[in-house]
Amino acid sequence: MAKVLMKGNEALGEAAVRAGCRFFFGYPITPQNEIPHYLAKRLPEVGGVFVQAESEIAAINMVYGAAGSGARVMTSSSGPGISLKQEGITYIAGAELPCVIVNMQRGGPGLGSIQPAQSDYFQAVKGGGHGDYKLLVLAPATIQEMVDLMGKAFALADEYRNPVMILGDGILGQMMEAVELPSESKMPEIPSKPWATTGAKGRNPNLINSLFLDPSELEKHNLHLQEKYTRMGKEVLWENYKTDDAELVLVGYGSSARVAKAVVDQARRRGLKVGLFRPITLFPFPKQALQEACRQASHVLTVEMSLGQLVEDVRYNLEFKVPVHFYGRVGGMVPTTRAVMEEVERWLNVEQRREDA
Repeated sequence: MAKVLMKGNEALGEAAVRAGCRFFFGYPITPQNEIPHYLAKRLPEVGGVFVQAESEIAAINMVYGAAGSGARVMTSSSGPGISLKQEGITYIAGAELPCVIVNMQRGGPGLGSIQPAQSDYFQAVKGGGHGDYKLLVLAPATIQEMVDLMGKAFALADEYRNPVMILGDGILGQMMEAVELPSESKMPEIPSKPWATTGAKGRNPNLINSLFLDPSELEKHNLHLQEKYTRMGKEVLWENYKTDDAELVLVGYGSSARVAKAVVDQARRRGLKVGLFRPITLFPFPKQALQEACRQASHVLTVEMSLGQLVEDVRYNLEFKVPVHFYGRVGGMVPTTRAVMEEVERWLNVEQRREDA
């Protein structure tokens, strides 16, 4: 199949259509505006519905309604917009409804900037809203991976009746790469949804709700959700890059991982044993794979566009058995290969090695 050159946001929108998404509700915010702009034209061409809501709050509650009817539905936003959606997201998680949420991260806190960042990691993987709930979180590093993960996101949402977040950033949304799109002639099979509110003629009515006034019933519901989140552990995805003999393992996701991979190649050319571990699922986190990748490492270094969020999960999942260091830039600043290489040299004591030699 021929590849086409597409901007990340537009490729993601087209991938959603080809994954069976027929409803989109959203509100404009940079740097993800090309997603709704693209789908505003594309969805009506396939019999779908696009609505630019009056606010992010309205948009996420429209997602709740469409998901409750059994439709494949998505929304997208960035930073402050995702924050406004949090109440709706926790309602959707509590009601066990499948949907896809895209966050093309930008700098914060507050209104912040329109430049790329990764400072929404905690918000994505720790819940973000109130209550004990989790999202499945997928973190692509290329536009092709964004396309490939979109179909998986909808499939996982349906399988677990749970919101799935694709956590990108402004770089991935705005850059262009050649991608291979799924075939339009091969629509994915959408599973039956006997729980959906499609009208109760001829059957007992379905009730979709996240309200439990009896505390014992709410506890039972929470334990059911937790069991589901535990089952999600089998869905872990990751990439290992030259970690077999690595003395130092870089850990990063998304755009930061692209920088880290370039550093690994530079380091290897200089004879330094450096590798990269890239989590693709941020929740569930690939704990065992991370431990295996770092089995020979004397140091681990996370590379982030934040002030240190991924680093906490890396330390936790390595059970503090390996020193884990952090390097990050914030506010829309992107780590450079030179700066990361300096950190690599620092922790591998390159200067001391030269003196000893």
